[in-house]
Amino acid sequence: MPSPPDPNSARPGYDKVLKHLAVMGAIAAAMGLLVAGLTIPVAASLGYTAKVVDETVQQFPEELDEMPLAQSSKVLAKNGKVIATFYDENRVNVRLDQIAPIMQKALVAIEDYRFYEHGALDLKGTLRAFVNNQSSGSTQGGSSITQQLAKMTAVTQAQTPEQRRAAVADTYQRKIVELRHAIAFEQKHTKDWILERYLNIAYFGDGAYGVQAAAKHYFSIDASELDTQQAAILAGLVKNPTGYSPVRFPDRAKARRDVVLSRMGQLNVIPAQEATALQQTDLDLNVAPTGNGCMASKSAPFYCDYVRRYLLDDPALGATVADRERLLDQGGLVIQTTMAPAFQRAATNAAQGAVDPTDMAIGALAMVEPGTGNVLGIGQSRPMGRDKAKGQTFLDYAVPTQYGDSNGFQAGSTFKLFVIAAALEQGMSPYTSISSPAQVSLAMNKFMLCNDQPYSSYDTWEPRNSTSSGTMNMYSGTQLSVNTFFAQLEQRTGICDPYRLATEMGVQLTNPKHEMVPSFTLGVADVSPLEMAEAYATFAARGKACQARPVARILNPDGSLFKDYPKSCSQVMEKDTADRVNDILRGVMAPGGFGSALNINKQSAGKTGTTQGNVAVWFNGYTPAVATAAMIAGANSNGIPMSLNGQRVGGSYIGTAHGSTVAGPMWSAAMRDVQDLLPSAYFTRPIYIAPPPPPPSASKGPDADAKKGNKPGRRGNNGKKRGR
Repeated sequence: MPSPPDPNSARPGYDKVLKHLAVMGAIAAAMGLLVAGLTIPVAASLGYTAKVVDETVQQFPEELDEMPLAQSSKVLAKNGKVIATFYDENRVNVRLDQIAPIMQKALVAIEDYRFYEHGALDLKGTLRAFVNNQSSGSTQGGSSITQQLAKMTAVTQAQTPEQRRAAVADTYQRKIVELRHAIAFEQKHTKDWILERYLNIAYFGDGAYGVQAAAKHYFSIDASELDTQQAAILAGLVKNPTGYSPVRFPDRAKARRDVVLSRMGQLNVIPAQEATALQQTDLDLNVAPTGNGCMASKSAPFYCDYVRRYLLDDPALGATVADRERLLDQGGLVIQTTMAPAFQRAATNAAQGAVDPTDMAIGALAMVEPGTGNVLGIGQSRPMGRDKAKGQTFLDYAVPTQYGDSNGFQAGSTFKLFVIAAALEQGMSPYTSISSPAQVSLAMNKFMLCNDQPYSSYDTWEPRNSTSSGTMNMYSGTQLSVNTFFAQLEQRTGICDPYRLATEMGVQLTNPKHEMVPSFTLGVADVSPLEMAEAYATFAARGKACQARPVARILNPDGSLFKDYPKSCSQVMEKDTADRVNDILRGVMAPGGFGSALNINKQSAGKTGTTQGNVAVWFNGYTPAVATAAMIAGANSNGIPMSLNGQRVGGSYIGTAHGSTVAGPMWSAAMRDVQDLLPSAYFTRPIYIAPPPPPPSASKGPDADAKKGNKPGRRGNNGKKRGR
């Protein structure tokens, strides 16, 4: 039978007590060298120990720099709804008066109940901790809130692995360094400042830094709204945020909460009866996960990514990209975008409704507000992610290459509008008649570049039609998208003016050698839907081109203005030129036009486009209030272009792809979703020009019955198909 335990065995022996006193004496001596008035008499035999400790401590700065705490930045929609959050540490700083008083009291009760009574060092608590540590061989409690703040600050501001290890080292040397820094805090700041800083810097587990982020995460409320039991949960977490996690270990979290409630009752922070009653309650969590970055955005991951890349490209946010990333992830900024949730939903739903994620095709769509450049929404069929088997991608096909890494797709006949605008600006009548047979043969050196230089080729270009042929003007040639008409019209305008207009209207043309060519009018340049929506918005705004902008302004954490992003617009053509183009493009939506079946309940104009080989099809249309560019392009899982012909897209088989029949319905779906939000505005009628007598009747081409359901392509460069 074992002997009964010795009641004295739990207490340290005489030699251990002497050791405790020696340690405390050394610390007291060291502290005496640090700050006057904080000394404990020590034996002369301890002088050498104190000297060694003091020499070690003097290697560290007397006080820590109070660097701003890293805070999460929020990305907001136009209506103020959070789209996404960027952070290194999920934290939102709050003032002490924005934290529920019961939360403050709960934290003080469990961590340092004499906080407002002692200085940097609670001698009573420290002595108790040292004695216990020497008996058990561990390093535990006894640190004041100010000492804990010193440790948290050192950890937060550590720049190297060595500094991080030193900040958490389980040594008395580290405790002495902390006390040195704590004394500096107490000398420089009030107790309320220290408590406020503590509650903002502390880690509460599950990715939540600071009490505001913790309150939002665990209870979906602000820190000012915390009640007693919620405050007890959070106060209990700071000791071991992982081990007491209410999400992972609810039983442990409840036990720890009850310890805090009991302590609050003992100290009369709350009545003992209330503490007992609250111990019988559940944790009552209402967890709201806070995702980090654009992948966590449920409503607009690619719009979010566009915003982030747009800001990382802005030198105003830092000298280097790394500086800008640090500001976005730590600066606590409020980024107010121009995204309108209803339009964003319409764009996403239309793209994903037209094309399935794993189809050998991509649907992408962009919506821009004329007169402001506000990007109201972008959408695409492939979701964000790295699982190619599910059709996921990180390429953003709706925006320019610099913001989405996609090379874009050729725009087809949607470029014909730039030639029309250039012709009108040069003074040509919209009724200028040009004989437009099924095929023409044009000397390429008869197309003029800038500075009246001819295109440097002696080859012949032979574009073809597959819609109609005959004598055409800008109205009839556009409504029927007659290639031979536009090839000859561009020969009259030259390539320079249409090219210049396109760039001024937002199309990012960067390779003149391959873009400034006779076939420019047939859309051989690679572009994105956003570029085309921005360009077509220029016509809706009566010739005023506004740069696409996804961000309206950025605010500092305190609500002050960090940077404004005003609209950037310029008049790039006469108002009447734009009015005339709008009038011409209304014919595409009128009976007989390829967009007549796509109409919405507001006045609209539009243009179809199909590229060579039917790789990409487009429909760009607009009202006075919104311009929308819709594109569907054939592409494999890696985004490599391929023909849409013979593909099954969105569950439907495509024999021959055309802009009006494949991309058009996607455009119409998006526009019909928002049509009731659009004002009942009308395009301004152009200055009246008397039309000439009717031209001879146009002879129908072999595919003129396309509108009856045959869905043929039309011929383009070198006799290759170019669909409607």
